[in-house]
Amino acid sequence: MADILENEVKAESAETEDATSTENVTPAPAEETAVRPPIKSVKQKADTEPKWYVVHTYSGYENKVKADIEKTIENRKLQDMMFEVMVPLQDVVEMKNGVRKVVSKKMFPGYVLVHMIKNDVTWYVVRNTRGVTGFVGPGSEPVPLTQTEMVKLGVKVDNIQIDVEVGDYIRVIAGAWEGTEGTIKGINPAKQVVTIDVDIFGRSTSVEIGLGDIQKM
Repeated sequence: MADILENEVKAESAETEDATSTENVTPAPAEETAVRPPIKSVKQKADTEPKWYVVHTYSGYENKVKADIEKTIENRKLQDMMFEVMVPLQDVVEMKNGVRKVVSKKMFPGYVLVHMIKNDVTWYVVRNTRGVTGFVGPGSEPVPLTQTEMVKLGVKVDNIQIDVEVGDYIRVIAGAWEGTEGTIKGINPAKQVVTIDVDIFGRSTSVEIGLGDIQKM
């Protein structure tokens, strides 16, 4: 998912506005300037636990989308289903007039992360937020981030304790490598990942898998 997100961002025009700036905001299409009719709800396969989802927005609307979703959560008292909305940021060093300055920039312009229990209600709230164009995922089915992807995007994750060690045989139960089995070659507690070898085009390649995405065999 993180790789898909990066590719989609690269395909769009590069956006380098400051995270808190409202300048250079790309206007929404004409239909967005009026009250948008509610999007027809699509029956969703409900989650049992909260997960992080990626939401695509119009360029420059990230912070507004975040604020509007948070306001809806408060007004509709959805705190037990929707927990956090985040615009991933990164520190970038800029030189201006010979002065070195560290500023926060959006890591993925045009995207917002939402931590929620996916069901018909939460899907409808997000999709009907002004400035949102949809979830990242096939069709109308949002795909949650894996443990590894959350770490890459700067999402704070709980420290997972799992009884595995180098040499153990495991199965991947989530993410792009779901269903893959392999032997643990290395463990990185700080990154919360294990390394296994997978077959890619006939070649053995080492990949990192989040601890929350594996099951000991």
